[in-house]
Amino acid sequence: MKRAQSPADLPTPEQIAGMTGREFMEAVLNGELAAPPIALTLGFDVHEIGDGRAVFRGEPSFSVYNPIGTVHGGWFGTLLDSCMACAVQTALPKGKAYTTLEFKVNIIRPLFVNSGPVLAIGDATHVGRRTGVAEGRIVGEEDGKLYATGSTTCLVMDM
Repeated sequence: MKRAQSPADLPTPEQIAGMTGREFMEAVLNGELAAPPIALTLGFDVHEIGDGRAVFRGEPSFSVYNPIGTVHGGWFGTLLDSCMACAVQTALPKGKAYTTLEFKVNIIRPLFVNSGPVLAIGDATHVGRRTGVAEGRIVGEEDGKLYATGSTTCLVMDM
């Protein structure tokens, strides 16, 4: 996967506006466009893209631990925000973009460095002219356990 090393590596607004949301996400998945730096910082990548669906794969490291020795809730939140909002993005036509308006996270069980990789699965439930709504869940890639759920509302806007 191609990763952005500087702001110059990120896609331009014109590049983004010239593609559907799904085309954009597939270009990131295929390495044609650089993935955002947060993915490297927090240890996750785009794993799968579909219509109204985005799956990210992540593996928590010690660097995302909180003071009590578990993965920080912000890691769960960032991974869920990414998969849910990108699920909305896959349903957007050319010239449209989104931003997260609000999201909610429910952490079901803790994650640790030895928990193994997880999948963050986002599914859009509604994408309209002004808003998009999606649900997400984080599951263990190997054990299938549910670690967290989430929901989001995104604001849809013109590029």
